[in-house]
Amino acid sequence: MSDRSYYEVLGVAKGASDDEIKSAYRKLAIKYHPDKNKGDKEAEEKFKEATEAYEVLREPQKRAAYDQYGKAAVGAGGPGFGQGAYTDFSDIFGDFGDIFSEFFGGAGGARGGSRRSGPQRGSDLRYNLEVSLEDAALGKEYKIEIPRLETCVDCSGSGATKGSSPTVCPDCSGAGQVRRTQGFFSVTTTCPRCKGKGKIISNPCKTCKGEGLTEKRRTIHIKIPAGVESGSRLKVSGEGESGPNGGPHGDLYVVTHIKKHLVFERQGNDLIVQKSISLSLACLGGEIEVPSIDGKTIQLKIPEGTESGQVFRLKGHGVPYLGSYGKGDQHVIIRVEIPKKLTKKQKELLEEFARESGEKVGSGGKSKLFFQ
Repeated sequence: MSDRSYYEVLGVAKGASDDEIKSAYRKLAIKYHPDKNKGDKEAEEKFKEATEAYEVLREPQKRAAYDQYGKAAVGAGGPGFGQGAYTDFSDIFGDFGDIFSEFFGGAGGARGGSRRSGPQRGSDLRYNLEVSLEDAALGKEYKIEIPRLETCVDCSGSGATKGSSPTVCPDCSGAGQVRRTQGFFSVTTTCPRCKGKGKIISNPCKTCKGEGLTEKRRTIHIKIPAGVESGSRLKVSGEGESGPNGGPHGDLYVVTHIKKHLVFERQGNDLIVQKSISLSLACLGGEIEVPSIDGKTIQLKIPEGTESGQVFRLKGHGVPYLGSYGKGDQHVIIRVEIPKKLTKKQKELLEEFARESGEKVGSGGKSKLFFQ
């Protein structure tokens, strides 16, 4: 072992807090662990050195003695010190999702085994629902059918045939994991015999083939709130798949997709609609009927001299704000239609109009100029 101080080994100041010491050792343990650096003697020595430092500094009495009298006061530096005494890493890795599983190939502690062999929450499900623009704007209840895994009725989720029951795995004693020793380090991995379930099923249920779950189709009523958009995700709690070993259901997430509309275009909470009017109406003005998303009609006043492309706003006739009050607006884009065929009378009237306007117009393939 080196003559460096334990604080120097861990890279912390002498007055470092317990959390700082723990964090520093965690990083070194991950970096230099022998199972991650097989055959690297230097890494192994650094791991032992860091472990020795942590064993002393983690305990207040040992740390106080070391600070006053050095390594001799804690029996450090001797044969075997720091090479295997410290094997309970749950206090430094327990809050980090069993981090050693990254390079041990299994869960990182006995606590993980009990979770694995016990009841587990079922998987969440996603359902893509196509919704019309009217239903997205007004809201509607949909009836959907989803396939999902549910607890097997024949075996009540045990996975074993009626009249029999699973037995505790003899290799892991029901923990779902087994402990093995690698050098001076103790490692917990998934039990290979029961594959982490903690039990052995000698006579599997024929219906679910020992899984304890079967696929069934379930009908669910979904309320689509007014104002949903494409990509809106609606959560239905407890309507996901059943959990293994009697665990709770997961959740169902319904994702809405708004179908393209033939009349309206949606922009946020506003609606866009195009309305064609005649040339005479554009010139003289009047009133027209405009469709609304709720199936009714709205009277819109067209002023004299309205041009093609002009936009009129109908406040509050758009899509409701989801989870809030109020609505967007409806915007009406005017398109002035130019007649392609005219009656003789219509031509005469237009020629008269042109004459009054002093315009040059075509008639019979020849141009004429009218003067007032």
